[in-house]
Amino acid sequence: MKKYLLILSLSAIGYMGYSQDKKLNIEALDASNPFATEFNTPKNTPPFDLIKEEHYMPAFISGMAQQATEINAIANSSQSPTFENTVVALDESGELLNRVSSVFYSMTGAMTNPNLQAIAADISPKMSEHSDNIYLNEQLFNRIKAVYDNMNGDNKLTVEDKRLIDKYYKAFVRSGIMLDETKKSRLREINKELGLLSLNFGKNLLAETNSFELVIENSKDLSGLPSDVIEVAAGAAKTKGYDGKWVFTLSKPSWVPFLQYADSRQLREVLYKAMYNRGNNGNEHDNNDIINKIVNLRLEKANMLGYKTHADFVLAETMAKTPENVSKLLNNLWEYALPQAKKEKEELQKMIDREGGHFKLESWDWWYYTEKLRKEKYNLDEEEIKPYFMIDNVRDGAFMVANKLYGLNFKELDNVPVYQKDVKAFEVTGGDGSYIGVLYLDYFPRAEKRNGAWMGSFRKQQVYKGKYINPIIYNVGNFALPTEDKPSLLTLEHVTTLFHEFGHALHGLLSDCKYNGLSGTSVSRDFVELPSQIYEHWALHPDVLKMYAKHYQTGEAIPDALIKKIQEASNFNKGFETTELVAAAILDMKWHTIQADQTLKASDFEDRSMNEIGLIPEIIVRYKSPYFAHIFDGGYSSGYYSYLWSEVLDADAFQAFEENGIFDPKTANLFREFVLSKGGSEDPMTLYKRFRGAEPNPIYMIKNRGFIK
Repeated sequence: MKKYLLILSLSAIGYMGYSQDKKLNIEALDASNPFATEFNTPKNTPPFDLIKEEHYMPAFISGMAQQATEINAIANSSQSPTFENTVVALDESGELLNRVSSVFYSMTGAMTNPNLQAIAADISPKMSEHSDNIYLNEQLFNRIKAVYDNMNGDNKLTVEDKRLIDKYYKAFVRSGIMLDETKKSRLREINKELGLLSLNFGKNLLAETNSFELVIENSKDLSGLPSDVIEVAAGAAKTKGYDGKWVFTLSKPSWVPFLQYADSRQLREVLYKAMYNRGNNGNEHDNNDIINKIVNLRLEKANMLGYKTHADFVLAETMAKTPENVSKLLNNLWEYALPQAKKEKEELQKMIDREGGHFKLESWDWWYYTEKLRKEKYNLDEEEIKPYFMIDNVRDGAFMVANKLYGLNFKELDNVPVYQKDVKAFEVTGGDGSYIGVLYLDYFPRAEKRNGAWMGSFRKQQVYKGKYINPIIYNVGNFALPTEDKPSLLTLEHVTTLFHEFGHALHGLLSDCKYNGLSGTSVSRDFVELPSQIYEHWALHPDVLKMYAKHYQTGEAIPDALIKKIQEASNFNKGFETTELVAAAILDMKWHTIQADQTLKASDFEDRSMNEIGLIPEIIVRYKSPYFAHIFDGGYSSGYYSYLWSEVLDADAFQAFEENGIFDPKTANLFREFVLSKGGSEDPMTLYKRFRGAEPNPIYMIKNRGFIK
């Protein structure tokens, strides 16, 4: 999921009370700036062929100033506050600011460079102040409060109207509107500093990721590696000027296959340690001090707003509600996962011993021996599978499922500018030919792109001043690069990742809400992963595999025997996978349930935290703190548990498809109506129960992970 979800922070920010020397230039943006008006392109997509770096800052400044005028008009209106003239007007304010923000922040994730990083550092405190100036504006809040206090007596308001009122009212309260002036001033300082700290965390992580290279000169050190992995490494070396050599990097498509297949234990250790020491090397890109400052500032802010911890503050507006409820879920899973992981460890150690190895299994050995054990137990080799998962075929598989479930069609557009040559854009239409939106796909790694995979929007669906706005959505990934001889071939993990992000895209594309602040993925963090995670269930379903998994050379459909192997091995290594995931969620909660300001070394804090829960040394937490971007450079602080919370929902939800047929029209229509189209327009559990008829049963999640039959 993309880290910049422009829900409230950019869709309803304003400006009040600047002193004269800080006043923004409110002159209209020069007409030559592409952001000055609605984009004049097919489907109103961003004109990437015209947008230059120098266009961003003037558009940001003008956007903030223009929205300030709109906000002033709302706050100082002589008319009595109503839903339309106050709450809807606030939700619709900032069109220019939203336009530039959505493009700029997508580029800082997918196509960054020192110039964009400098702009981000410059604009961050300005945007923070801009946001604070609306949420700490008492005149505006008093109008919001008047509408909020009277909403239950207004029978003209719909459920969605009331949800929007409630959301903005709580946004003001949670932003500190009730604080005295001294505390408000301190809160402004905290918000500015937190923005810059997160920005620097991500900048450091990208620098650390890009700075390491494992350069191999002797072909003997490539022993065990598949030919396509070697080809990609040779291509990377050539690009970097190392002709005749091979380069492996800290991009996941590079380091994961090396750990899976490289026979050299010494080099596996070097690469793995480089990966998990990112941001923790005591250099100019070290993130330890940043982590301490972020954690302490978040605690100070939470305390100031009346909460015991940052986790208490964050979770108050989620399905989980409290840290205790999160801990209950995580501890329950831990009791299943850790014993299974210990059994898996023993199996791997026995394999090492059988092969005459005189060493104890370490974390950099796990991937290598797991791959060997998978082949031994199930006669399943990822290299045998990958030829059936050419990236275009997998993408088309995701399209096919959406067509069978929701009648959607996808047509590649050749008249839409893109921001990088490998990016593709698709027009999305309904079964009746109606236009739904545009989807961009950006699938390959590059130095300018951060690691991981995410979804975002260049424009959210809404009804703006009476006009229906179609969404413009994007998916970004870091999948295997094609070589001169082979197209991009995906692992099973990457297949499910592609489907996962496509599920998020459907959430944005099929939104049918009135208001920007509630549309698409504007839902609680522990509900937003439901549409993405349920879509993973179709990725490797036997019936679906037959639709899209075709050999890239022969076009032959994947054989039944290979599908059977995939199914039989589906719960293999689940102890490891669940343990490292739950450990990361627990680590997130440990950082954010701290109750006193303190200075901690991340590695020491992690060691204590993981020792407390009994994590075995052969498995490391999925994200060590100095590169845990989800919680220190994203929106998942006190929220990494969300993937597991949502898994309870998605496992139960897919059970409905299993019971009725995986393409059952009635079930699909119910899911579209009550989950995909509703955004945050109603309480998430209410919506879920409308789809399923009851609250989710957690037993299906435990079964899916293979912990019980």
